[in-house]
Amino acid sequence: MSSVTVIFPSVLRAKINNNSSITVIGHTIREVIEALEQYAPGMQFNLCYETGELRPYVNIFLEKENIRFLQGLDTPVPAGARIRILQSVAGG
Repeated sequence: MSSVTVIFPSVLRAKINNNSSITVIGHTIREVIEALEQYAPGMQFNLCYETGELRPYVNIFLEKENIRFLQGLDTPVPAGARIRILQSVAGG
């Protein structure tokens, strides 16, 4: 199994005991999100719609690449990778 580090924005850190990152296991981004849900119930809702698709204001980076430009949630994740979750900020 691939152990990866997931780095969270400040708005989601309360869900993970105010840590800035956690380590989970997953071979794809989708599996990583499922592991995050096991660690912090409700996390998947913050990242994805009920249909399983990534919410438009959530950006996930595998190393420095946005997964939207790779294979989306089916992007393979190598062991030891760093995944960064960023939420877009909008305002007027």
